[in-house]
Amino acid sequence: MPAVLDSESDIRRAAMDLLARREHSRYELQRKLIQRGASPEHIETALDRLAEEGLLSDSRYVESYVRSRANAGFGPVRIREELRQRGIARDAAEQALRESGFDWDETLHQLWQRKFAGEYPGDAREHGRQGRFLATRGFSLEAIGRLLRR
Repeated sequence: MPAVLDSESDIRRAAMDLLARREHSRYELQRKLIQRGASPEHIETALDRLAEEGLLSDSRYVESYVRSRANAGFGPVRIREELRQRGIARDAAEQALRESGFDWDETLHQLWQRKFAGEYPGDAREHGRQGRFLATRGFSLEAIGRLLRR
């Protein structure tokens, strides 16, 4: 059973421990602190203070998350959805994807090259298999179609 976080200093300490490991969105941090037994009104105060001090930043989190997932071979469609699930507004996610500096077509091509060794599909079944894989990684059907048509 997790220890109950019943004071703002306990909540702050727990939040800073989480932030020391990696960036978190405000929503994620809130959820984790509630799971650890913190009261919602104390959480808000502590998170507001961390944000004022620059220790908690959704924009920094989004930038870090986009870079990490893109480097792992995931596309903008999937990254956008994952950010939405983590409490990030669609506009902020869109802006981060635009400003990330990633060439998504090149990322798609590199992933396809690694996975399929540059072998274009020879039949409809293989075309579907490659297309499904790339779609689940988060690339648009339009981009996948351009790639597989050569």
